[in-house]
Amino acid sequence: MVNYERFVLPNGLRVLVHQDTSTPMAVFNVMYDVGAKDEDPNKTGFAHLFEHLMFGGSINVPEYDEPLQMAGGENNAYTTNDLTNYYIQLPTENLETAFWLESDRMLSLAFGEKSLDVQRKVVSEEFKEHYLNKPYGDVWLKMRPLAYQTHPYQWMTIGKELSHIENAQLQDVKDFFFKHYRPVNAILVVAGNVTVERVRELAEKWFGPIESGERYNRNLPVEPPQTVGRKLEVHADVPLDALYKCWHIYSRLDPRYYAADLITEVLSGGGSSRLYQALVKEKQLFSNIECYHSGTVDAGLLTIEGKLVKGVKMEDAEKAIEEELQKMRTEKISEAELQKVKNKTESMIAFEDMSVMNRANSLAFYELLGDASLMNTELDRYNKVTADDILKESNAIFNENNCSTLYYLSKN
Repeated sequence: MVNYERFVLPNGLRVLVHQDTSTPMAVFNVMYDVGAKDEDPNKTGFAHLFEHLMFGGSINVPEYDEPLQMAGGENNAYTTNDLTNYYIQLPTENLETAFWLESDRMLSLAFGEKSLDVQRKVVSEEFKEHYLNKPYGDVWLKMRPLAYQTHPYQWMTIGKELSHIENAQLQDVKDFFFKHYRPVNAILVVAGNVTVERVRELAEKWFGPIESGERYNRNLPVEPPQTVGRKLEVHADVPLDALYKCWHIYSRLDPRYYAADLITEVLSGGGSSRLYQALVKEKQLFSNIECYHSGTVDAGLLTIEGKLVKGVKMEDAEKAIEEELQKMRTEKISEAELQKVKNKTESMIAFEDMSVMNRANSLAFYELLGDASLMNTELDRYNKVTADDILKESNAIFNENNCSTLYYLSKN
């Protein structure tokens, strides 16, 4: 059980406090309810660009890292299609430094052509290095628009195409900031050796004067059910053929999400999993194979991807996957196998909760989903999944009409 207290400032900033007196450190986590899915389809990559711009100096603090390092702190951030998260870890006695730095970034960035130009080039180079010039780097640039034809999950956080970032203008950046990076659209979690009284005092002092901003009403297009299988074939300079298959699954708050999550564990949760045992170890068709899901707030994807052993035909590899999926659709999983993946899930949750940093991040995420207390009931939801649920959801998910397939073929 992760205990916390919650209060809301008059400007709409939600604040959660999790006390853990076993550590001399504090974690300061600010999560903004904005991700790549909130971008203009013609100006993508902005949420991720902001992750960089936020370290370029704010209106009263020209250097972000230097004072934080002097306070013994460290920080980082990440952006997804659903959210953007900034976090700091520092000694508790220096907690106010985090309030000072983060509140000034929320107040306003030090917008300037020079800062934008620097970060635009950094992100553009990242786009080229990781998504255009790296082997298999463009897989999701191709797979996402194949699987999603309406919902903005059809582009990655790096952006739909390089030109969107290269052409980003200062006014575009300002508009995006003042639309999304406001108290009313943010969640602050402070965890560690802190008290609610101290956090409330500092929150009111540093964040209280910031204008709330207008609440962002998300109204995204819903992806309609996929009714026809989709296929794409790509030839590239890569060492091995690779196969990618995606099926639409459920949103993060859908009760069926938990069965879908356990299905991925049954198929590829370690060396004893079905796909590894059958297709890597026994039939030796794949050098590696994985099954995972995107875990997104809106309806996500379940993916199987694998690199074929040299000389194996794509059709044979795909047929072998289909044989394993057919077993999932027709044979009820044993109670022992189901309990094994539940045990592993419980272990993963317990391990994640050991870190104060992870607890702070999880509290912010569940608050963003609508209720931070969901963090304490996740395990119960997994434990309620039955073998019948696994069979039912396998039938619902692993439907060829619900599938997008990418053949990534080596030119060599």
